[in-house]
Amino acid sequence: MKALTIRHADMDDLTACHTIEANCFPPAEAAWASSLRNRIEIYPEGFLVAEWEGKVVGQVNAGSTDKDDITDEEFKQLIGHDPDGRNIVIFSLSVLPAFRQRGIAGTLLTNFIGHARDMGKSAIKLLCKEPLTAFYARFGFTDDGPSRSTHGGAVWHAMTLVLTD
Repeated sequence: MKALTIRHADMDDLTACHTIEANCFPPAEAAWASSLRNRIEIYPEGFLVAEWEGKVVGQVNAGSTDKDDITDEEFKQLIGHDPDGRNIVIFSLSVLPAFRQRGIAGTLLTNFIGHARDMGKSAIKLLCKEPLTAFYARFGFTDDGPSRSTHGGAVWHAMTLVLTD
């Protein structure tokens, strides 16, 4: 594999991360630049980027909460975010289309899981579309079934990876 680096995002990555969002999600689902800015500013611990030969090509970003219900749309703006919450909630794991099928998403997720363990989180939670449930299952996530979320008018599955016994 060529030079892939996983690191925490900083404000210099905002434009690249917004470009990734815009290329990976329909407009009704993609995070706004202001949401990404908030995530970098407020919870940089939950925001990793993948650099391929110096270019940011992937990202994973999250918030933290003690809640188990992660369907609250305001939480994506980090309203109700608690950095000490037992659950870390992935908002987006995305890789530019031209850089897919290179193991970048898996490497980002593996790093994120290790980071969440190091932070002492109890679980990682996320919402994804049904075709992605098998991808997350390979990393130990269980499908909790359809979510009540109607974000972007899509049907979402809730998934959980328990990090502690």
